[in-house]
Amino acid sequence: MKLSQIYMASLVLMPALFSPAFAGQAPGAANAPDIPISSRDRVYLSDQTSNTVSVVDPASEKLLGVIRLGDPTPGNLSPLYKGQLLVHGMGFSPDHRTLDVVSIGSNSVAFIDTATNRVKHISYVGRSPHEAMFTPDGKEVWVTVRGEDYIQVLDGKTYQPIRRITVPNGPGMTIFSPDGKYGYVVSSFTPEMVVINTKTHKIVGRVKQASPFSPDVAATPDGKQVWFTLKDIGKTQVVNAKPPFNTLALLDTGPITNHVNIVRNAQGQFAYVTIGGLSEVKVFTTSDHPELVATIPTGELPHGLWPSGDGTRIYVGLENGNGVAAIDTTSNKVISTIHTGQAPQGMVYLPNAVPNGPGTENLSPIGTSGDAVHLTLASSGATKAETTVTVNNQGLIDALEAGVTGLVPKKPYMLAFSDNADGSGSLEPVAKFMTNPAGAQIVVAIGPLRKAVEGKGAGPRRYLVIAPITDDKPGTPVQVQR
Repeated sequence: MKLSQIYMASLVLMPALFSPAFAGQAPGAANAPDIPISSRDRVYLSDQTSNTVSVVDPASEKLLGVIRLGDPTPGNLSPLYKGQLLVHGMGFSPDHRTLDVVSIGSNSVAFIDTATNRVKHISYVGRSPHEAMFTPDGKEVWVTVRGEDYIQVLDGKTYQPIRRITVPNGPGMTIFSPDGKYGYVVSSFTPEMVVINTKTHKIVGRVKQASPFSPDVAATPDGKQVWFTLKDIGKTQVVNAKPPFNTLALLDTGPITNHVNIVRNAQGQFAYVTIGGLSEVKVFTTSDHPELVATIPTGELPHGLWPSGDGTRIYVGLENGNGVAAIDTTSNKVISTIHTGQAPQGMVYLPNAVPNGPGTENLSPIGTSGDAVHLTLASSGATKAETTVTVNNQGLIDALEAGVTGLVPKKPYMLAFSDNADGSGSLEPVAKFMTNPAGAQIVVAIGPLRKAVEGKGAGPRRYLVIAPITDDKPGTPVQVQR
């Protein structure tokens, strides 16, 4: 080979050697460049119980502080002239300069400047919005109004309402195809996902959901698949991202299947699914016939998750763990857990969110929002906890959340206090609930609970149990506190 030919061949090879080899992380396209982790990046978590947004530096693995959007209970039970309630969903602008945060209880979307952590605008929409996502071109924000039957479309710059798109009742979330052509909208009350043309705002496809309750959806960066979770039946559905939008697979993932997201790394493209009731993340291939390749213990009740800009990490919010777990996507192991606000739900990872400066303006210390008691319940002979419980400090009172599993599907139960560790004796009701088709449920209660379960109050120590309900009366406990 002539020297000139060798030189030309080397020029061809150099881009392959020095450009990102495994480009494109969700929600971007596969040809988008990878962005290495740095202290300019931010991990944001929506803390539903403390009504805060936790802000984490992924490079130092530290909580930098919280953005306070509202007050804890009982302060938020008065008329809400100001402040937000039940901070829940998250999205961001394509330039990574704006974070949007949905609050279910105050029907709002707060838009936050990522460089200064300053709330620059709040838009109020319909009943119980769930998620808000910018279109890939940044021109619109689609807010799924789960308490009604439409998507509220906001202008991407002014954040003012510009149109509504009618969809099946209870839209849970929208994700867009990497090329921006389609918006995929799952439902939380109707067993149907719809596909919307983003230019015409018309429905162009319909997909039967295996159950009515889907809270979360993700699109693969290669533009081939859409994954969505079915929380009530513990399954995950995989759909062709292009016409005819046919279902490719229905995976049995586990009780309280929460969120799904996609990672591309040196080993390929994978779907990561949080299984709240099992306190683990499951990892699947994104082939036409997905296969389980890893199961990762994470901590209590994993919920939202998002990959880093280079796909080397995926971050998982721990709803009952009040923290975020960082998973190495090569080894599929948790490498760190960072303490955050109470009951994180949605979360996002924003590469280069802070272009300069420390990015700590307008942040508050976590304070008493970091105080909590963690408990587990299990049935006799169970090898692992079947129910995780967190009792969060709200100041004057406490907020309890239990991720319940291991019960008979579609049956009434009671979370109750017992005077005895084995559950014997009389029971005092804390909360009544009905299990879903997977024998699981998220149970919440408020009251002076922490001192009771710790034995630090004026009365005797109390123990949490779960008992079936018959004729409105509790039976013998089937799960007791460990």
